[in-house]
Amino acid sequence: MINKEQLSQKPFYLSESDMKWVEKTLESMTLDEKISQLFCLIAYSSDEEYLKYLSRHLKVGGVMCRTMSKEEVISTVSGLQANSKIPMLIAANLEAGGNGVCTDGTRLGSQLQVAATDNVEMATRLGEVCGNEGSALGINWAFSPIIDIDFNFRNPITNTRTFGSDPEKVSKMGKAYVEAIQGKGVAASIKHFPGDGVDERDQHLVSSVNDLSCEQWDLTFGHAYQEAIDAGAKTVMVGHILQPAYSRFFNKDLSDEDILPASLSYELVTNLLKEKLGFNGLVITDSTTMAGMLIPLSRKQAVPQAVAAGCDMFLFTKNIEEDFSYMKEGYETGIISKERLHEAVTKILALKASLKLHKKLDANELIPKKEEVNRVLRCNEHLQWEKECADKAITLVKEEKGVLPINQQRYKKVLVYGIETELGTMGFGANEGAVNHFIDHLKDRGYEVDKFKPKPGFEGMLQPYHDIVDKYDLIIYVANMATKSNQTIIRIEWDEPMGVNVPIYMNDTPTIFISLENPYHLLDVPRVRTYINTYGSSEVVLASLINKLEGLSSFEGINPVDPFCGKWDTRL
Repeated sequence: MINKEQLSQKPFYLSESDMKWVEKTLESMTLDEKISQLFCLIAYSSDEEYLKYLSRHLKVGGVMCRTMSKEEVISTVSGLQANSKIPMLIAANLEAGGNGVCTDGTRLGSQLQVAATDNVEMATRLGEVCGNEGSALGINWAFSPIIDIDFNFRNPITNTRTFGSDPEKVSKMGKAYVEAIQGKGVAASIKHFPGDGVDERDQHLVSSVNDLSCEQWDLTFGHAYQEAIDAGAKTVMVGHILQPAYSRFFNKDLSDEDILPASLSYELVTNLLKEKLGFNGLVITDSTTMAGMLIPLSRKQAVPQAVAAGCDMFLFTKNIEEDFSYMKEGYETGIISKERLHEAVTKILALKASLKLHKKLDANELIPKKEEVNRVLRCNEHLQWEKECADKAITLVKEEKGVLPINQQRYKKVLVYGIETELGTMGFGANEGAVNHFIDHLKDRGYEVDKFKPKPGFEGMLQPYHDIVDKYDLIIYVANMATKSNQTIIRIEWDEPMGVNVPIYMNDTPTIFISLENPYHLLDVPRVRTYINTYGSSEVVLASLINKLEGLSSFEGINPVDPFCGKWDTRL
């Protein structure tokens, strides 16, 4: 039997007919089919045989799509749903726009860019863009919004993916996003519970720690999660992040060695999230290929422990056959109780029913329509919102009097220092080649521009100081360095010899430092007197940036984090 009272309430609000479908489907499933529903795997392409393997053979509960062309997304979603007996949850990282699933989608802006507009309506727009474009493509589940709080500027994951370091702003914008995207028929997944952004370590590589006290957590992360849960968020993604204070609060007998990351912790998933915060929706782990999940326990233990702790779905696998066997053995040995398996599968089916996937499957409405996709992707309204977001977000953090605005009469000869990561390592959402695109924009406006190239030499034989100050009227630094998983921190690595591209001409030549992707570069260039954060490197952002540099548009962005990194000298 299913708990009809529970399923009729927030966030599923199932009708009698919806609950009958859940109950009937549950009763018809074999043990293997129930265990298969626990898994959410991944689709990198529209390979027909692989899609049939996922839907017909494995019969998994869901699939996450990586970013593909619109043709591939349509083909992938169509192949999965057409071959699935039970309609699938199809997810995507819709964090900055429809581009999170489709290369042809709109990138409204990173969450930090949205936060810099200081306008909750922009978070609503972000949710609407993600919902409109995602649902047109057949995506019914967004692994977003991120309601982590960027307390630690050294954190390699949160950064521009968050709504900033102000818990109240994070709460309000997270809630607005949830309400907007779910209003478009796409389930939100608030992440990464119990909250990233405190530690400076990466849960992809190690079990990271949220070490706030229970009282501090309640006022910050707890507040953000409660607001989103109260707003009706259907799902929560749980990270491989420890929260020792609450683990000990609920289990005073825990030793330090027994404290587990949230993805494996009964105290955090069941006691804190489900019971204390009252979350009644579906819980999914973050990627189970991350080292952060596997450091505390062997994989054979960790796979069933995630479900035993209270997680309803298991994201990705190291090896599907092996992980399936671990999950089934965990059930057979009692790690996962019969009641817990029943509850988890019920939540999965309930989420599908709340999205009316069972009815859409019968009506063949789960297959994306090309005409609708073409109408919605990068439509005029979405593109206009993208321009407005860029215009309202770009932030003038520091300004030396008299340097701005720039023009060809004052600054005819410009030297640009490009600081950009190597090919293929651009990180979350970074626009590869943005430095060269910026230079092209300057040239199009009539500036004479050189791009700095270091010259070899040693002490006593380096390029003369006056070669730069006598030749150039303006120096502009453009940093395009985004954080990314599996890289513990982003810091500027200066060129040889002897940091030859470090800003040292500021006392003689006007110098502007522009960070496109990371708001914390003042840590490494503290004495730069004019500093700008854009929170993105798209062509739309670059065009808006040039207008602001020339005084054709005013700087309106509000710092959503502390760009001074808590240092006194960065304010000089």
